[in-house]
Amino acid sequence: MKATNLTYIIATRNRLGFLKITLPKLIAALQHDEEIVVIDGHSTDGAKEYLQQLFDQGKIQQFVSEPDRNQGHAWNKGFMLAKGNIIKKIIDDDVHCYTAINKCKHLMMDNPQVDICISDCLATNIANSTIIDIASRLKQYEEWKSGKTNCFTFTDVHMLVRKSALSYLGLFDTQFAMMDWEYSMRCSYLKANIAYYTGYNSLAVSTPGNVSSQTNAARLKQEGLIGKVKYGYDGDRADISLFSEVKIAVGKAINYKAANNPATNDVAQLPAEDELVTIYNRLYKTVEEYNRTGDFIFIV
Repeated sequence: MKATNLTYIIATRNRLGFLKITLPKLIAALQHDEEIVVIDGHSTDGAKEYLQQLFDQGKIQQFVSEPDRNQGHAWNKGFMLAKGNIIKKIIDDDVHCYTAINKCKHLMMDNPQVDICISDCLATNIANSTIIDIASRLKQYEEWKSGKTNCFTFTDVHMLVRKSALSYLGLFDTQFAMMDWEYSMRCSYLKANIAYYTGYNSLAVSTPGNVSSQTNAARLKQEGLIGKVKYGYDGDRADISLFSEVKIAVGKAINYKAANNPATNDVAQLPAEDELVTIYNRLYKTVEEYNRTGDFIFIV
């Protein structure tokens, strides 16, 4: 039986349009020592049937469709089902650079002491996708690594985690809306061995209907207070990470705009299918181009 070195996990619900873009690209990039696990929250938009077809064709290796209590619950199912030594989340509406992910995978394979590998961040939003923001967490990482801070925050969009490390680091805390914010603080507070790649293994895309855009300021404030008390987090953004805050704000703005424009309500929250495909194809080229033009290194 061949070894499975990397498991890609996807947790999704009623996101058929995004899955039809994201999954074919992932399937095309899949290596012989990798698998795809999809957790579907009992979709009603045709996604469940689409995923079942891919599973029956052997294009995805594990597939579950059933109701989830929340997003943390869904992602934790994927962690538990993963056969790979390393796990990478694939978020259905984000853009992923499989060339860069493969470099991170091999860094972890060659350095078994590394629990987590993260990278610099690219981000955009579907309403204005020609503008690409760069957000590095390198400064915060270096301060943490030197012992100046107890913990630091990063987004799991860019994270690979070693499955054996989960026995110490744990799974996502299902009480948190911004579960990656809590998870990053917890892992760094627990002194996980974190490697940093100065390239970009993913490009985060804010879209209407994402889980982040459906939370609220009161809950985020409460979660921020928990983080301060539990982990002593007084870092660069003590209430919530900059990336999470931006993603929430953009998602809410898109939803608000669509809801208040009768001519574009519902379907106008997203571009038409053909335009959406065009946008994402361009973004996949964009993240590859960013990675080709830079001189990037790993810090272990």
